Amino acid sequence: MKIVIAGAGEVGTHLAKLLSNEEQDIIIIDNDESKLMSLDSYNLMTCCGSPTSFKILNKAGVANTDLFIAVTPYETRNITSCALAKKLGAKRTVARIDNYEFLKKEYGVFFKEFGVDHLIYPEYLAAEEMTIALRRNWVRNWFELCNGLLIVIGVKLRNNAKLIGMHLKELASLSSYFHICAIKRNHETIIPRGDDLIQQNDIIYFATTKDYVDNIRDLCGKEEVEVERVMIMGGSRIAVQLAKMNESKYKIKIIESSLERCHELAQKLPNCNIIHGDGRDMDILQDEGIQEYDAFIALTDSSETNILGCLTAKEFHVKKTIAEVETIQFISEAEGLNIGTIINKKLLASSKIFQILLDNDSSNAKCLALADAEVAELVVKEGAKITRSEVKNLKLSHDMTIAGLTRNGEVMVVSGNTRIQAGDHVVVFCLNGAIHKVERLFN
Repeated sequence: MKIVIAGAGEVGTHLAKLLSNEEQDIIIIDNDESKLMSLDSYNLMTCCGSPTSFKILNKAGVANTDLFIAVTPYETRNITSCALAKKLGAKRTVARIDNYEFLKKEYGVFFKEFGVDHLIYPEYLAAEEMTIALRRNWVRNWFELCNGLLIVIGVKLRNNAKLIGMHLKELASLSSYFHICAIKRNHETIIPRGDDLIQQNDIIYFATTKDYVDNIRDLCGKEEVEVERVMIMGGSRIAVQLAKMNESKYKIKIIESSLERCHELAQKLPNCNIIHGDGRDMDILQDEGIQEYDAFIALTDSSETNILGCLTAKEFHVKKTIAEVETIQFISEAEGLNIGTIINKKLLASSKIFQILLDNDSSNAKCLALADAEVAELVVKEGAKITRSEVKNLKLSHDMTIAGLTRNGEVMVVSGNTRIQAGDHVVVFCLNGAIHKVERLFN
């Protein structure tokens, strides 16, 4: 598949690196040659110039492109370049936007006719993830796949978890209702086998169904907190989207250091309490009663500040904390700290684009909200290699595992004795760069 990416910023660069691992034909366009030079070691081509230039688009071969992705920092440039690419022959186009109004259903036809097939608003995706994190506040990650029939849950184990000290093969009596598909330990994601031992501070990824979520919570020694009051540090666009989604559910207080921004927030969010102050100041947090809040969300433009803010909130015994960590290198370190859920817009935007990439069959989906692993939902084709034997005899690569599947509307957690059939919707957990191996098994 040929993919052209316009914009070598953080989202475009991250996406290009991921796609280059997937054996795709990638070309990335940007005005800044220094940004393109940093990609020289990856399996892709670069083109220096403007994505709104006919000359540059033709040079990149847009006429033969399967997917054109515009993720520059400029919304109008993204929309314009998608429109041009579509007219030149690109099969599908994706534009990153900054305006929530564009996502409204009544404007969908307009953008389609203009040449933009898909719109991605990373701040809105982040707000959606945080809304889930507030509702499912005992987990680190929550993915719903196969139309919500199969759930993938990431949970950090503390010393009260019943699973600590057990080998995976000892869980055979329990594993009829869940499958441990990955373990994050010491900055590394492991696709586990029967001899692997579960340890304190591991982040365990379970595949299960909604009926057994409470059982897993009990095994992990977790409690679900009833969230009523939410404090947000930083009045960013994510904060605005998050508040609009949840102002009817929770009492929300936003602490923002810019007085001018506070006035804007007060107009946009009349039902929220807006405070002018520096959320890094512990005296201000105490004055605003942080110890009385159920959740604390750090949304400043500094990953370090957000991490420290959540650590401070934990010192005040706030039960649920969420940090926006946009520096990808910090994610692994942050996961090792006691700061709760970590949100990264780049990973979420990449997830959405990967979903579009695999969406030749409308039931296919893919979640990439993890820094070094992938969760894919794939439909098994007739005659696929994956159908030739029971799972235990397939000799799957050690960088992948089959988590679960749905068949004729029925969901099941996969064991070694499961035999996959054509038409099954299968969820696979694999390390970055392994998805092309998975696709070969299913096609």
